[in-house]
Amino acid sequence: MLGSLSEADDAVQESWIRLSRTDSSKVENMGGWLTTIVSRVCLDMLRTRKSRREELTLASVPEPVNNQQDGSDPEYETLLADSVGLAMLMVLGNLNPAERIAFVLHDIFALSFSEIAPIIERNEIAARQLASRARRRVQGAKATADSEEFKRKRELVDAFLAASRSGDFGKLLAVLDPDVVLRQDPAFPPVAAWPIVHGAEAVAKGFAGRAQGARQVLINGSVGVVVAPRGQMLFVLELKIVEGKITEIEMIAEQSRIRQLDLAEMKD
Repeated sequence: MLGSLSEADDAVQESWIRLSRTDSSKVENMGGWLTTIVSRVCLDMLRTRKSRREELTLASVPEPVNNQQDGSDPEYETLLADSVGLAMLMVLGNLNPAERIAFVLHDIFALSFSEIAPIIERNEIAARQLASRARRRVQGAKATADSEEFKRKRELVDAFLAASRSGDFGKLLAVLDPDVVLRQDPAFPPVAAWPIVHGAEAVAKGFAGRAQGARQVLINGSVGVVVAPRGQMLFVLELKIVEGKITEIEMIAEQSRIRQLDLAEMKD
């Protein structure tokens, strides 16, 4: 529900405190009671995160790297990937709190909408609609994904990300148009001094050896990239592809702009 190990610990601690202050002898269904309390704590935390704009804590975030030096927990990373998928975590981060809770409780934990409704303080019909809306965004646009043009674009972006992660400068140049333009968002502090980068060589140098936290997603129905280590979204890359080459890359890091995008999980 939270996509953060430390926040999950906080939620469990807060729920335990509430339990310790409750006369448990009066609780008929302890499992249901704990599910409700933990879910409400998570809902409150998500609402606080949104209101304080903490989902994009950019100032102190280093470039994601694919090893333990970034303070990540490999076992936890594997658990996240196996249970809900990294791409899904990215999409969940763009849902509003009620949508996220309704979807996770129903589609992952198999709670009924009659159980979910009081948790998110909505009626059963509204809870169903919230989960349905979230599900559509997570599942993505299957019709688009079936087209040959879409598949070719996806293969090109796969090659771009692979070359970026491995630092293969030659392969990066092969997928970039010679006159490619990279527009970087000053809202992401590490690149604030270079808002626009021109030319394949300059753009390739910027991406070589990076993008370890990047994954493909659908952005407004087109192939795009989200950088979201441990499910915490840093920025989005919108790509323009012409005749088998990437001609434009636009970084979006400002939270208000990201919320306006229609992000969906990429289906295999």
